[in-house]
Amino acid sequence: MDIDIVSVFPEYFQMLDLSLLGKAQNNGLLKIRSHNLRKWTHDVHQSVDDTPVGGGAGMVMKPEVWAECLDELLNLQDTQSAQAQDTQSQNTQNLPILIFPNPSAPLFMQKDATELSHANHLLFGCGRYEGYDARIPEYYRAKGIDVREYSIGDYVLNGGEVAVSVMLEAITRLIPGFMGNPESIVEESYTGADALLEHHQYTRPTTWRGISVPEVLTSGNHAKVDRFRRDEALSITSEIRPDLIKQLDCHKLDKADRKTLMALGWEVSGDHPRKNL
Repeated sequence: MDIDIVSVFPEYFQMLDLSLLGKAQNNGLLKIRSHNLRKWTHDVHQSVDDTPVGGGAGMVMKPEVWAECLDELLNLQDTQSAQAQDTQSQNTQNLPILIFPNPSAPLFMQKDATELSHANHLLFGCGRYEGYDARIPEYYRAKGIDVREYSIGDYVLNGGEVAVSVMLEAITRLIPGFMGNPESIVEESYTGADALLEHHQYTRPTTWRGISVPEVLTSGNHAKVDRFRRDEALSITSEIRPDLIKQLDCHKLDKADRKTLMALGWEVSGDHPRKNL
């Protein structure tokens, strides 16, 4: 997968050379390039922002600078003839998916990470200040580019670099060959058809500072261990993220699942569980 990142702080992404992301690049699984947006400015101050139209606090990133940058990275050129426009439209099918973090956008979910992990090329744009001019994604959508805007949560950051890093972690670890043990992805939170928070994890020693791991985990009975972990995942999810329980498909729950959910105060009937009043 090819990944391009545009930022006014491209050095921030040196951390992507570490750990599994670094190994994936060394193995040729990923190719990550970061670009300094200021490269596409033409004034002595390398300005990338201006005051907001209509007034207000802060500064907004200018569309002209972003357009010159994105046109080059997307290999887009102004076209005049209808034939040239048709050719450009066909060529956009091979262009990267353009992604902007935006606190006002839809929430980035595991399903989005899964979908994007199958892409050949991603291009991330990191906003700063009060954000980027809203006409930027509008313009490139009109050009036939697949433009995505995502929020990573209900809070505001200083810039898009952290959000891009979060999305990159979620996306790249799903690429075949990225993780040493692919089975670990299947067992984690938010994966699979029944998205649940993960059960608690323990390691040795089995007793530490007077606290022992649940006895069933040392029993050697794999069926009981699996059931214990499943029940714990249901319990944790019910307490912390009941919205995920409400999304479960009742038709896919086994008898033990139903028993556990009913004990937790859920009515397991119809298509999805409902919390008892």
